[in-house]
Amino acid sequence: MDISVVIPLLNEEESLPELSDWICRVMEENKYSFEIVFVDDGSTDNSWQVIEDLSAKRDEIKGVRFRRNYGKSAALNTGFSHATGDVVITMDADLQDSPDEIPDLYKMIKEDGFDVVSGWKKKRYDPITKTLPTKLFNWAARRVSGIKLHDFNCGLKAYNGKVTQSIEVYGEMHRYIPIIAKWNGFTKIGEKVVQHQARKYGTTKFGMNRFINGFLDLLSITFVSKFNKKPMHFFGTMGLLFFLLGGGIALWIIGVKLYYIWSNLPVAREITQQPLFYLALVAMILGTQLFIAGWLAEMISRNSTDRNRYLIEDSINIKDRDE
Repeated sequence: MDISVVIPLLNEEESLPELSDWICRVMEENKYSFEIVFVDDGSTDNSWQVIEDLSAKRDEIKGVRFRRNYGKSAALNTGFSHATGDVVITMDADLQDSPDEIPDLYKMIKEDGFDVVSGWKKKRYDPITKTLPTKLFNWAARRVSGIKLHDFNCGLKAYNGKVTQSIEVYGEMHRYIPIIAKWNGFTKIGEKVVQHQARKYGTTKFGMNRFINGFLDLLSITFVSKFNKKPMHFFGTMGLLFFLLGGGIALWIIGVKLYYIWSNLPVAREITQQPLFYLALVAMILGTQLFIAGWLAEMISRNSTDRNRYLIEDSINIKDRDE
């Protein structure tokens, strides 16, 4: 199959018929074999009934329904697991993403060899309360990841099928799929300016809590991706630094007192009366705790079932042991 279109949705009953007709028209004009995978993220309107009606009319239309709202990342992850196309296209269900972009996105994956192509809504029709936080978020994501994308959170993206079968999306990590792909070895990441359309039906799901969660998840994915296989490198290093700092201060304080005693000089304060001594103790205790945390994390990591999970691109003359 050429293309799988994965569409997460929440309460978008009005836009689904128009969106599916638009996608089907584009696919048929370009003679693509395709499927549309709607993932209903716990809608409380008639979205699922609409999907059932659409699926009854066309075999290419498929649907998955959650019992409750789990979030866009869970919907995308489920959609990826059910997608069978060589190229996977994701888009939002609110008609703000144009299916007319699909042929160019498909060519960038199949002909230009990109692993991921992210849409860039250069001209947006969103209010400033959404565009300004988005610009700040994209700036931070570029700084942390080194990926030069203008719009990480654009719902319209294209993926080589190998990418969607190799990554896991959870929490609020759908914003960082290009980053996840890069850290899994898929480094050819491109960008395409796409048309952004004003919302035609329903209301936006964007809120300030999603903006805050986005930055927290950026810190989380940065830490996990760099240290999930070697947590001792982080905790152990930090613990050692704190312990050496605290120990050095304590030895300096003790050394100063011994010098005063050896030189028969009056000692102004006892060691235990100096605030710096207690700061040194706190640093040593914190360093010890960090080191123990790193050691425990290392033990957990070594016993993880996917500790040696590596993504193999291809092989030559390699057979399984069971063959």
